[in-house]
Amino acid sequence: MTRILCIDDEPAILRLLEVVLGRGGHAVTGARDARSALAAIGRAAFDAILLDLGLPDRDGLELLGTLKATCNAPVIVVSARSDVAEKVAALDLGASDYVTKPFEGDELLARVRVAIRSNGHAQGRSEAIEHGPLRMDLGMHTLHVEGREVTLTPKEFSVMRELIAAGGRVLTHGALLETVWGKAHRDDVEYLRVVIRSLRLKIENDPSAPLHIRNEPGIGYRLAAHG
Repeated sequence: MTRILCIDDEPAILRLLEVVLGRGGHAVTGARDARSALAAIGRAAFDAILLDLGLPDRDGLELLGTLKATCNAPVIVVSARSDVAEKVAALDLGASDYVTKPFEGDELLARVRVAIRSNGHAQGRSEAIEHGPLRMDLGMHTLHVEGREVTLTPKEFSVMRELIAAGGRVLTHGALLETVWGKAHRDDVEYLRVVIRSLRLKIENDPSAPLHIRNEPGIGYRLAAHG
């Protein structure tokens, strides 16, 4: 059974998370502040961490940085804060995903599954990475979509590699640009948009209604969740 640490100062939210995650077969440990959360990860290993940003004893983004530095578990922010800048800051600090309250239970479970699976891929060192019907062989430099091989340019391959490796979590425009084009092009969002448009033409049945590569408006891109 997977173990999830839920950090939220509202007892009602912790109870809700315990019910929702329990339905998905996860064991839940609750923490109502940063101090309790850090004590919990000092006692046990967790497969994922759900983090609210509004904590009574420490800034949530500051705690996120500490969590990423001290454990390998993916961190999903679950917060009522919907400001784009807040989301970008959390994702740039290493959050695997950002879920805005109120949330749908089934969607949250799907995002938890994706984060855990993605973390397993990241720690695994396989030459092949997969996400739903997408399979990329890093050694052969190939991409298959539902078994169909797709020819990619080097930049398309690099962007797709980052998206698949992320396993469904959001990658910000800046993070993708810096990784694929370099730091000097971190603000050249049009470069990325051109490649995303080209990728959609190649892998989507209907590029105008993409099923694989999803926009997070003002933030970046993610691959659709596959439970």
